[in-house]
Amino acid sequence: MGVSIIVGGQYGSEGKGKVAQHFARSRGARAVVRVGGTNSGHTTLGGQGEREVLRQLPTSALDPDVLCVLAAGSYIDLEILTAEIERLALPAKRLVIDPGAMIITPGDREAEQTSDLKRRIGSTASGTGEAVARRTRRVSAADLAGAQPELAPYLAPVRPLLREMLDDGEHIVIEGTQGFGLSLLHSPHFPKATSRDTTAAAALAETGLSPLDVQDVVLVLRSFPIRVAGDSGPFDAPEITWEQIALEGGNHRDLAEVTSVTRKLRRVARFDPTIVREAIAANNPSVIVLNHIDHVDAAATNRLTSRASAFITDVEARIGRRVDLLGLGPDTVIAAYDRRALLA
Repeated sequence: MGVSIIVGGQYGSEGKGKVAQHFARSRGARAVVRVGGTNSGHTTLGGQGEREVLRQLPTSALDPDVLCVLAAGSYIDLEILTAEIERLALPAKRLVIDPGAMIITPGDREAEQTSDLKRRIGSTASGTGEAVARRTRRVSAADLAGAQPELAPYLAPVRPLLREMLDDGEHIVIEGTQGFGLSLLHSPHFPKATSRDTTAAAALAETGLSPLDVQDVVLVLRSFPIRVAGDSGPFDAPEITWEQIALEGGNHRDLAEVTSVTRKLRRVARFDPTIVREAIAANNPSVIVLNHIDHVDAAATNRLTSRASAFITDVEARIGRRVDLLGLGPDTVIAAYDRRALLA
């Protein structure tokens, strides 16, 4: 069938994990690949409604029939990976790790924790960036996944495995991390960026597949973009408070979000098309998803309202593209091709 790549169009936390799981389920994906490192967490819901935040495994680890894949371009924290495997009771047959994936060592974490990264760019100091730097310096193969005895049950070359799946007509989902505005190469706010490129092309390269394999590039947006706490970089629109969003949307629940990794309050701002239009130009997405519609109107949890529909229409006009899918809550993704039929 082909490959669907899920990437963020703002500054991360757009809801990519939920969307990746939606595409894996709706396309009957055989495998889901998680790229990048542990400096971001993806939140999703299990079959019984349980909420899970995964920093290493793809969100489809919660689904029983999907192969989880960490490719050569992945950065692995053994403690986090082991904890997630144990928490989900993930059998060895459902996880494949490429021997060429890079290990995040305790030294990598310590180097970032004792540096000024947190102050300068709001870094999570997970050690991912230091591991990327060590890989670039090409010091030793001792810290590749293939050299770790505890990973032996999971090790197999990923690229030929995925190629065989595609040749057999299977579908593969690549679950990207973070957002376009954090790209090391393309962010307009460098050095307020992450340690790697965050485009669909980069995620594909980390996986080892061809551009000709791609069926869909899915760009995920959120109604109110966020950045992590601290001096993590500017927004393109005025920064507001979670309380203000709740008040305007008629929400009586606390909407405030903390980061999956550092548990610090996220900064939030009004929707602005500036970074989104750049993300569209760089990724040329075939599908655009707009999440957190229920933040715009609390009544839009499993149906659309006139207020929510007007917001979506305004977003489409400002980004110059139609929105294809809508996220109306933590576990709801619906088609947006005919909003009139969805209105309450």
